[in-house]
Amino acid sequence: MTKVSGFVEWLPEQRIAELQWLDEIRRTFESYGFCSIETPSVEELDALLAKGETDKEIYVIKRLQGEGDKSEARLGLHYDLTVPLARYVAEHYNDLVFPFKRYQIQRVWRGERPQEGRYREFYQCDIDVINNNSVPQHFDAEMPVIVYEIFRRLGVQNFQMHINNRKVLQGYFEGLGIEDTIPVLRIVDKLDKIGHDGVLKQLQEQLGMQPELAERCLAIGKICTSDLSFVERVRDLGVKSELLDQGLEELRFVMSELSHLPEGVMLADLSIARGLDYYTGTVYEGKLVDFPAFGTVCSGGRYDDLTGSFINRKLPGVGISIGLTRLFAKLLTEKKIQVGPKSPTQVLVIFPSDERRAEAVQAASALRERGLNVEMYPTAIKQAQQLRYASRKGIPYVWFLPYEDKGHEVKNLLTGEQGTADLATWQPSEA
Repeated sequence: MTKVSGFVEWLPEQRIAELQWLDEIRRTFESYGFCSIETPSVEELDALLAKGETDKEIYVIKRLQGEGDKSEARLGLHYDLTVPLARYVAEHYNDLVFPFKRYQIQRVWRGERPQEGRYREFYQCDIDVINNNSVPQHFDAEMPVIVYEIFRRLGVQNFQMHINNRKVLQGYFEGLGIEDTIPVLRIVDKLDKIGHDGVLKQLQEQLGMQPELAERCLAIGKICTSDLSFVERVRDLGVKSELLDQGLEELRFVMSELSHLPEGVMLADLSIARGLDYYTGTVYEGKLVDFPAFGTVCSGGRYDDLTGSFINRKLPGVGISIGLTRLFAKLLTEKKIQVGPKSPTQVLVIFPSDERRAEAVQAASALRERGLNVEMYPTAIKQAQQLRYASRKGIPYVWFLPYEDKGHEVKNLLTGEQGTADLATWQPSEA
């Protein structure tokens, strides 16, 4: 039997590295005051479909033995963490403190065709700020800062965050005389996937747009800067609308707030639209410069009324999500992540003989009591074989019980040094 495609399955050393990533992401989220929540893997289908996502991606839940139940499936595995968040906020509204700052690190499921960067099961790491009536604009700038800090700590190199504002595109299209801008936004959002000519063709064939107007729609998507010059470049296109002005000012604010970061990390990219209809302001797409065809490794944006389907209150928010599995798997494949040992064990207690088993158990227990990760070899085989086991698993230290006139001893397998050690005080040396 073989593993089902689209589901990752790491070796122990890879899983250890992934857990270290998860710990670092969690610590960084919490350092900015975000609190952890976890929602069920299963949601009502009506809730999952409330935000216009395609039902083709949702795995529905039905019992294998339904005992005559012919009803349609009403439950599904969540395909992202944003819709469950909206339902969660609505359900627990009276118990939450606003602005509500939450992070959520969970697996999600999508019925996609597996390929590089696309999985049927994967980890997402989300942060969102939701508030009553309005969310201060500085949170729009804080989101990419947090992602930048996480990637810096994880050693992710050559990363760029592409930032835009949906109001810029929507206002620009309205200024061109286009009344229904949503279909245009959806097609323009495919620019990095099907290119200029592909988008131009779809605008004309699917929306019946004249070639000249289609070209003007794409003109704004060519603007991408690391400074504030995007404002004047948009003005030079000669299109005016109140919504365009508002979007440019909001994007200018965000880019100004990010100006302290290294040049070229944050880009005002006016081709970014994000296909989801609920985005209403700032939008983000994070990409790896060294792998331009790989797609986004983090994304998100601002939304005005994501909870509107669940509660009669105005609860806007802004959030961003790191596609952990996609990013981690790609960097593993490219050998950009240095995996460590095959085990978290720090010390292997050598098992000298069956008669001394209780003594070995006691030594291992004493070391664990002081916070060390300790393993005891299960059988009294030759010492050389036990040492080989420790070496193959990357265990750095082996512990020897007292023998004849010698006390406890420990050996560093990395340096080869061996000497006496006290069970009550010994600590591994700093790497």
